[in-house]
Amino acid sequence: MSKILMNQLTHPQRVRLLYKTILRLHRGLPAELRALGDNYVRDEFRRHLKCNPMEAQLFMTEWARYASTITKQLGLRGKPKGELGEPLDTNAVEMLKDDQVVQLYELMLAAKGLEGDTITADDVRSK
Repeated sequence: MSKILMNQLTHPQRVRLLYKTILRLHRGLPAELRALGDNYVRDEFRRHLKCNPMEAQLFMTEWARYASTITKQLGLRGKPKGELGEPLDTNAVEMLKDDQVVQLYELMLAAKGLEGDTITADDVRSK
């Protein structure tokens, strides 16, 4: 989509477009990753419905970067070309809030198929 057209969209329209683009990209993922990714995307977009403008800008930037990365990794035919994902930057992880660390940990457990082993923000603070 051209930059001119994107600038004509309202913020909710841009959010909806990004959301639908990500779900469409997930069609190229293996079934178990698609289900995990779709659920995570839905949850994240719901959580940020009422965020402040600064958080919204950061949210949109990071999800657009994710969509770009997935597009490159899936290629034109929508089939994975090698490994999916990318390593987390340690500096970025250290900047996460406690609840984000908990969420990241729970996502890792879900990705590895380890259900039920959850931690809370209090567990993170006590370390």
